[in-house]
Amino acid sequence: MRPPSLSLSCMALTALLCAAAGALAAAERAGGAPDLAFAAYQRGYYSTAMREAMKRIEANPSDGAAMTLIGELYSQGLSVRRDAAEAARWYQLGSDRGDRQATFALAVAKLKGDGLPQDRVGAAKLFEKAAAQDHPGAFYNLGVLAIENNGVVSDFAKAARLFEKAADLGDADGAYALGLLYKNGSGVAKSDERAAEWIGRAARDNNLSAQVEYAIMLFNGIGVPKDETAAAKLFLKAAVRDNPVAQNRVARLLAAGRGLPKNMVEAMKWHVLARAAGVKDAWLDGELAKLSAQEKSAVEASLHQYVGN
Repeated sequence: MRPPSLSLSCMALTALLCAAAGALAAAERAGGAPDLAFAAYQRGYYSTAMREAMKRIEANPSDGAAMTLIGELYSQGLSVRRDAAEAARWYQLGSDRGDRQATFALAVAKLKGDGLPQDRVGAAKLFEKAAAQDHPGAFYNLGVLAIENNGVVSDFAKAARLFEKAADLGDADGAYALGLLYKNGSGVAKSDERAAEWIGRAARDNNLSAQVEYAIMLFNGIGVPKDETAAAKLFLKAAVRDNPVAQNRVARLLAAGRGLPKNMVEAMKWHVLARAAGVKDAWLDGELAKLSAQEKSAVEASLHQYVGN
């Protein structure tokens, strides 16, 4: 149950830079008037969201949040054909009017080269602009950039400061990344206790990778008191979110009766799911082969019910 190395984890984080760009449900708007555009967006009524956002801009040409929403609709192709360039244009308009989510989304677009030329330096400047407005995702991404550092020596100390700022603002990715730095002693003094504190916080905020990592720490008693039952519950929570590593761990725990009551049918269900996702386990393969024909049929039925749901 070894966690991924920090370098691999941070490489993976780069692929997730755009994750917060879709979090418009948390977009800000001053005042207490009903927000019909964002309400429609949250409920999946995207044509209505577009129409209401346009109405807002007609009434207030400085409504940056409405411009950001339109950019998101174009970015995701919701009620309109996906048009990254048009999305970037709306993000730029929103950013020019001070909307921090627009600035963040524009930074992501520049970093990826999505709808406009790729520009890492320009993206970093925009992340800094959004961070100055306390955008948690901007601090997180600046931390990732500090680790990548354009291929030069990683600045883990700077990354740690930025991840902590992101985490303090409620960003689960930032908390998880900071926990990994503490676990590996990169940029901060190595501390399993501090690692568990931050990774546990991210896990409680439903960060999937953190749930798996924290479950490993609980199971092995790393930085926290050993608790196989709590670990098993957390592995199971991640398993139902289709994490193959968690599915493999749940299968092993069920097969061994550790942290969960022994149940070979359920164990093999999770094993088959994990194996289909690429997680090989010779021991579990052997246990599966030992099942009776009736037990194997029960596994198939359990799989069918799970996949059908």
